[in-house]
Amino acid sequence: MMGGDRLENKTSVSVASWSSLNARMDNRFATAFVIACVLSLISTIYMAASIGTDFWYEYRSPVQENSSDLNKNTWEKFNTVETDEATYNDTLFRYNGTLGLWRRCITMPKSTLWYTSLERTESFDVVTKCMSFTLNEQFMEKFVVPGDPESGIDLLRTYLWRCQVLLPFVSLGLMCFGALIGLCACICRSLYPTIATGVLHFLAGLCTLGSVGCYVAGIELLHQKLKLPENVSGEFGWSFCLACVSAPLQFMASALFIWAAHTNRKEYTLMKAYRVA
Repeated sequence: MMGGDRLENKTSVSVASWSSLNARMDNRFATAFVIACVLSLISTIYMAASIGTDFWYEYRSPVQENSSDLNKNTWEKFNTVETDEATYNDTLFRYNGTLGLWRRCITMPKSTLWYTSLERTESFDVVTKCMSFTLNEQFMEKFVVPGDPESGIDLLRTYLWRCQVLLPFVSLGLMCFGALIGLCACICRSLYPTIATGVLHFLAGLCTLGSVGCYVAGIELLHQKLKLPENVSGEFGWSFCLACVSAPLQFMASALFIWAAHTNRKEYTLMKAYRVA
């Protein structure tokens, strides 16, 4: 009888210990999963905001006073669809331009003679006008001398520009696909499928880093060929910073997803073997 009681007590203690340990494991992995989801959401928002805004690079120049024939011609060329690279960059230099992945904007005095219906900025004396890059502009070849087709095609700048446009969308798509897999994992009540989510977030982080690197390299090469005018300076804007912040968030989310899924699977196997024993 005493032997049976000891065996029963030992079994009860083992079951209680296993249940307690299993509960701690579940809480730990659930916490990691929630933190990874929050990081993933923030990085997705940052990436989407950086793609949709026009402040990847900003130029600071003295405000142009009233119009002249030269300024008027420059303004008209800036408004022309598929204007050449040298022309719109010269306008960005002159008029406090901002450059995004899909649009270019300039800020100029409201009193110009060719003023039409422009967007009003915080200042009552200046207005902002933006022009979108067409698909043809996004994928057209860059030339060794910007704006001069006879100088030959600059393959390096061409592919840097194309990559900086495409990679952010690839990154965003990978994160959305990863979120879909994570949702399926929640429905199935299993952390194991989130390994795929972690891998997709890691690839998304690489794509984001690639787009940031391509943008920086492209800007530096452009400024080597088109020197900034006197009293004009340039700096990377907050849209660029959002993309830079998004990449480490994607890597952290990836690490948490993979760790939670892999460790949970491993410890579940050990606990199952312990129960059988």
